[in-house]
Amino acid sequence: MTPAPAHDVLIAGGGPAGCAAALALVRAGRRVLLADAGTGPPKVGEALVSVARLLLTDLGVDRSVLDTGHLPCHGNLSAWGSSALHGVDALRDPYGHGWHLDRQLFDQRLRAAARTAGAEVVERTVVRRPVRQPDGAWQVPLRDRDERGAERTVRARWLIDATGRGAALAVHAGARRRTTDRLTALHLLLDPAPDAVTDGRSLVESDQDGWWYTAPLPSRQRLVAYFTDPDLPLAAARGAEGFHDRMLATRHISGRARPHGRPPLRPPRRAPAHTAHLDRVHGDGWTAAGDAAAAFDPLSSQGILTALYTGLSAGEAVDAQLSGDPTALAGYAEQVATARAAYEYGHRAVHAQETRWADRPFWARRHRTPNPTKTKGSYPT
Repeated sequence: MTPAPAHDVLIAGGGPAGCAAALALVRAGRRVLLADAGTGPPKVGEALVSVARLLLTDLGVDRSVLDTGHLPCHGNLSAWGSSALHGVDALRDPYGHGWHLDRQLFDQRLRAAARTAGAEVVERTVVRRPVRQPDGAWQVPLRDRDERGAERTVRARWLIDATGRGAALAVHAGARRRTTDRLTALHLLLDPAPDAVTDGRSLVESDQDGWWYTAPLPSRQRLVAYFTDPDLPLAAARGAEGFHDRMLATRHISGRARPHGRPPLRPPRRAPAHTAHLDRVHGDGWTAAGDAAAAFDPLSSQGILTALYTGLSAGEAVDAQLSGDPTALAGYAEQVATARAAYEYGHRAVHAQETRWADRPFWARRHRTPNPTKTKGSYPT
């Protein structure tokens, strides 16, 4: 006789989307296993918009996750569409200030909250290819990264893919990734500047081949990032000196970088930043959330907010599906589609504001009507 699944839902991915889904499901009385692989370089320099506090409050974790360890963001500056610098002050935001996150701490606290709520949380654990069983349950191999690749197998009624842009489980189940651009981030951390007066606002500055971003971090370091396409000069050069020289030649970003001394001559790190989504966000026994479902250009500042929203919504939909509601997953798919449509409208509108380099490849590509190709909110003002 086949044993009953030990878990109602297995969630792959312990970031904001996976944790939000876990919290929603545990609150509904579901048995949840949350597996976080902990692979890849740590994420740095991510901002959380003020309205996200509402979602964290709904999840019951706003104080435990946000109250200490992060840096308030009291506004945003941008030089976009002209060389003049414009600001948006958090005093005008009905939800207050946002945050420059210590991202590792943020995710750790979310996983701790899921564990406290009743989820089984396993860290540094990779979810291998799941296999659907005749009884409809999933048999899922888990590999422990701390015990020389030791494996065990668990059974679950449902899977949630919160693995990020790669959407490993959803793609394995037959979904397809679609992208609308090839945006790449080149980023560098500058050493703390103990004697400098820190401006806690983020800053965006466009140029002929992309756009720059800088913000202070809770570590007192400063993040500087450049967003461009991989075939354009700065990304294609793959060197340190070109990045630093061009950064220091900017009109506004350079002023934030110079108090930190001459930047170290090391090449910037690279990270994907493209817009992407799955052709379907649920299937037979699985649901995708967070970047696995829809990943947005960082210019929108909506990445973590969307991850929390889709994670919470996916958790509620899966609970309803397991309770016999045949419409729940279709409703979730509509929520994701609506969020994507709003993002795409804003994305087109904000890029249309920058007309100084309309003939340059980066901007010409974004001024055209998007044409998604198959592959394996809050904007500057």
